[in-house]
Amino acid sequence: MIRLENITKTYRMGKQELTVLSGISLEVQKGELVAIMGPSGSGKTTLLNIIGCLDSPTSGKYVLDGREVSQLKGSELAEVRGRKIGFVFQSFNLLPRLSALANVELGMRYAGGIERRRAIEALSRVGLGDRLHHKPTELSGGEQQRVAIARALVKNPPLILADEPTGNLDSRAGAEVLSILKSLHAEQGITLIMITHDPNVARHCQRIIHLRDGQVVREERP
Repeated sequence: MIRLENITKTYRMGKQELTVLSGISLEVQKGELVAIMGPSGSGKTTLLNIIGCLDSPTSGKYVLDGREVSQLKGSELAEVRGRKIGFVFQSFNLLPRLSALANVELGMRYAGGIERRRAIEALSRVGLGDRLHHKPTELSGGEQQRVAIARALVKNPPLILADEPTGNLDSRAGAEVLSILKSLHAEQGITLIMITHDPNVARHCQRIIHLRDGQVVREERP
């Protein structure tokens, strides 16, 4: 599903250059459930942004589902994101004035148009069939994250990227969200990559990739 070859990312800050990723090479198979861990500043989010086609590497090769996307820019990257990738963020990223249903429908906008039936089905799959018309302020943190998961799933992407999906939740809500993600992965064979600081979350994954100083330092299988 994913092949990275010697990926680097460097940002220019005035006259200085800051290298965030230093020659990362890794593969993720279709249907694999992978955690990425590392201390703050290790390059986790930058790596996820490149995998998610939110950013392009400075150098190296990135092949996503058989297509090289390393040097794509702008609208080409947006097209790949819209059709191939679903995102789940720590801060939910829901629009507060829209209902749960309308927030999920937004996830379909760049994937061939909005179908209300599919949005309702996605919310039902995460246990929110009775919360369709509730706004984010009327939902608990765990329910808001489930809306975000439904928004990611509604376009049936082969790849879901989750950035600290349980980070803003209490232990009970976090366990519920993790259970939903694992069930969806098992039932649908979605490739799922999670960034997490929590080793208790990471141990539920099939493989853990550890980053430090922009490099992969080790991998393990719980």
